[in-house]
Amino acid sequence: MTRTPETPLPSLKERRRLREAQSLSQADVAAAVGVTRATVRSWENGRTTPRGSTRDAYARLLTGAEEVTPHQENPAPALVGAATGPVQTSPDRADPTPEPPSETPPASELAPTPEPALGPDPALGPQPEPGPDAELEPLSPSLTPDQAFDALYAFCAPALVRQTYLLTGRRELARESVERAFQLAWHRWPEVAMDRDPAGWVRATAYEFALSPWHRLRPRHRNPEPPPAAPADRALLDVLLQLPPVYRRTLLLYDGVGLNLPETAAETEASTPAAANRLLHAREAVATRLPELAEPKELHRRLAEVASAERLRPAKPTTVRWGGEQRARHWTRAAIAFTVVLIGATTLTLRTAPDHYEPPLAPGATVHGVPPRVAPGPLSAEELALRAKLKGEMASGPERLVPEAD
Repeated sequence: MTRTPETPLPSLKERRRLREAQSLSQADVAAAVGVTRATVRSWENGRTTPRGSTRDAYARLLTGAEEVTPHQENPAPALVGAATGPVQTSPDRADPTPEPPSETPPASELAPTPEPALGPDPALGPQPEPGPDAELEPLSPSLTPDQAFDALYAFCAPALVRQTYLLTGRRELARESVERAFQLAWHRWPEVAMDRDPAGWVRATAYEFALSPWHRLRPRHRNPEPPPAAPADRALLDVLLQLPPVYRRTLLLYDGVGLNLPETAAETEASTPAAANRLLHAREAVATRLPELAEPKELHRRLAEVASAERLRPAKPTTVRWGGEQRARHWTRAAIAFTVVLIGATTLTLRTAPDHYEPPLAPGATVHGVPPRVAPGPLSAEELALRAKLKGEMASGPERLVPEAD
C-alpha cells in the first residue's frame, strides 16, 4: 500500500514572510488552522512539522488559497491544557492539540489559572497555552537582557522544578539544579538568547546537573528525603527512581513533558530507535509494578499529579541572576589567584634554577696494580742539616763530590 505524498511546505523563513505579507499574526493562523499559537510558532522555527489535514490547511493558508481576516489577539485566551482537560495527541506526538473547552466565561470572571504540573514549556512544541501571563513571547529586541532572562525564568522555572523532582526524587536537588541551569544560562546569555530553543537548552542543562553521579559524594545527599504523603504517589516515585537514569529521563520527556520521539532522542543524545526502546522498557517496568498505569494517558496524568502535590517554588529570577554573577565573580577571582601563584612559582624557579650544565662527579674507585704517587713531604732534622751543609760549601771544593765523565 503506497502512502499519499504530503503537501510541500515553504522554507522556515518563507513561512514567516508569507504570513506577514498577508498581515496575519500567529494567533490568526492558529485560529484558522485550529491549533494553538505555540504550535504555529514551533512550525515557523522548525521545531515541529504539521501533518495530515492540518498540514494541507496550513499550506493553503500560506499560499493565499484561504483568506483569513486579521483580528486583534484575545488578551485572555480560554483556559486549556492542564486546567481544563487532557491533551489529545497523535501516536507520534507530531501535532498535539487540546480538546476544545466548554463555554468559557468572560475574562473578568475567570479564576486565576492553576499552574500546570509539568508544563508549560516552550520546548514542547505544540502545547496548549495556560494563560496570558504564562505565555512566552519571542524575545523582542526592545527587551533588555535582564527582562528577557526574567521572562524565560518565570515561564519555565516552576514546571522545570517539578520535572527535576520526578527525575531525582529530591526537592532541594531539584531547586538547585534549576538554579544552576539558569545561572549558567545567564552566564552564557548571548548564546542562549540566540538559541532556537532556549527553554530546551535550560532543561537539558538542569537534567544533566540533576543526574550527575558526583552528588553521591555530597554528605547531605546520603540521607533520603521524606517521601510523598500519598501512598500512590510514593509508589510511583519509587518505581521511577528504580529505573536507570537514562530510561527515567526518556520516560519523563515523552510521557511527562510531552516531547515527541525525535525530540526526546535528540535531548537524550540517542538515536530515535534507541529512545523508542528505552521508552518501551521504562513503560513496561512501570506497568509491571503499577498495572493501572499501563495506558500512556493515565501515566501522564499521574506524573502531573505527583509533581503538583509537592509545593516546589523556585527562587526569584533576580536572586538567581545575582547568585550567578556572584558565582562568576568567585571563579574569576579564583582563576586570577591561581594564575598569580603559577606566575610566582615560575619566576622563582627561573631565578633559582642553574643556567648551565654541570656534569655530575663520578664516584671514586680503587685502582689496583699502579703504585701510588709519592709527593715530597716535610724534611727531617738530618735532611735539613745536610741541605744547609751542602749549600754552605763551594761547588768545586774537594769536599764536594763532583761527577766526572768516564
